[in-house]
Amino acid sequence: KMPQKLIPNHRTINSKQLLRKHTFFCAFIVYKCKMMNTKNWFISVWMCLLVWAVTPLFAENYPYRSDVLWVTVPDHPDWLYQVGEQAKVEVQFYKYGIPQDGIEVAYELGEDMMPAHRSGKVVLKNGRAVIQLGTMNQPGFLDCRLTAIIDRQTYRHHVKVGFSPEKLQPYTQLPDDFDAFWEKNLAEAARCPMEYTIEPAPEYASETTECFLVKLQCFRPGSYVYGYLTRPKASGKYPVVLCPPGAGVKTIKEPGRHIYYAEEGCIRMEMEIHGLNPKMTGKEFKEISAAFGDYLTFGIDDRENYYMKKVYMACVRAIDYLTSLPDWDGKNVIVQGGSQGGALALVTAGLDKRVTACVANHPALSDMAGYKAGRAGGYPHFFKRYQDMDTPAKIRTMAYYDVVNFARRIKVPVYMTWGYNDNTCPPTTSYIVYNVLTCPKEALITPINEHWTSEATEYGHLKWIQRHLR
Repeated sequence: KMPQKLIPNHRTINSKQLLRKHTFFCAFIVYKCKMMNTKNWFISVWMCLLVWAVTPLFAENYPYRSDVLWVTVPDHPDWLYQVGEQAKVEVQFYKYGIPQDGIEVAYELGEDMMPAHRSGKVVLKNGRAVIQLGTMNQPGFLDCRLTAIIDRQTYRHHVKVGFSPEKLQPYTQLPDDFDAFWEKNLAEAARCPMEYTIEPAPEYASETTECFLVKLQCFRPGSYVYGYLTRPKASGKYPVVLCPPGAGVKTIKEPGRHIYYAEEGCIRMEMEIHGLNPKMTGKEFKEISAAFGDYLTFGIDDRENYYMKKVYMACVRAIDYLTSLPDWDGKNVIVQGGSQGGALALVTAGLDKRVTACVANHPALSDMAGYKAGRAGGYPHFFKRYQDMDTPAKIRTMAYYDVVNFARRIKVPVYMTWGYNDNTCPPTTSYIVYNVLTCPKEALITPINEHWTSEATEYGHLKWIQRHLR
């Protein structure tokens, strides 16, 4: 029986959503039965067939629409090892669902986000081969990068395994005047008049909810952000949830995709950070983004003028707005986001004592100077993808804006999720953030994930929030 808590609302599930849910449940069934015994493995196959049999005709048995499938299976089921422990991984490669025999697979081994230090080749027998990964002599992640060439077509894949990652600690240090710096900025932002406009956005509402587009003045007069506010239609008192965005200069992504928050009794605001009206066209956003440049580098020489100061203060001002609503329950303030949004959720939880819980997926902006320790640093990877970042002034500014230093301040419950195969916000930096948290904390680790979360995982965030309401 499918757990009902994993299904947000039958009205909001489209064909792709349902397809992914069926895939998720089939994988779960096979995994659990395989863990029990061989006989149940055959039972699991029949259960999967039954699940797919009741799927409507739009479903596909292989939704990724690729001719090939890589499968990588580390010899530890959690993909984790102790420092000094030897690791290996079985590599499987299929084309059209058929195991490929005699195919040569080249591999490179390197630490997380770092250059390769060893390479080699294996030949698949019945579609399988084993690669000895070796070990690491310090906490971190080892990345096995795979390449196969078939019919002049190159196919790539990778898998990361961890070595004592619970012992990872940040390179980034806490500045002596960190608290004083941000208290000054909070006081300045608080002096900015709370001005906003609000207009209905019924295209993103549902039968039991309503949606509005809010334009909110933040930080300084004339500086604005936009957000879509969804709330229950029924009168009552509700918790508020702020959702900051992922990185980029773009519109607010699918404002109705998390309508189940409002349907299940939350006021939720999905915001942008650049003051750009999300009703603009995709072409307009593309043109503005090209002209805008890389905002994560703007003013990074000076902590007072760094672009992200306005962004961090905008998140706090959004909390000011949400807690002014007459239907706020007066108790619960939650911040939730992924990637840059996960970073901003943790930053806001560290800055604002009104926040009562925080959910963050694979946070960006985390131990950004970590590359100076000879290992992965956090997105946007200043020391890997940019020039002239290794200066005392820039490193000093990074410390005032790094997620790890806000994480040290958080006192309320935090729920984090991340994957190991992520090359955008690597597992090294997610572990570092989690390790410095001294508050009540929980983690959902999904090793196979790259820079994404499933809809089931995202709905699970709401369930976690509901369990932590005051």
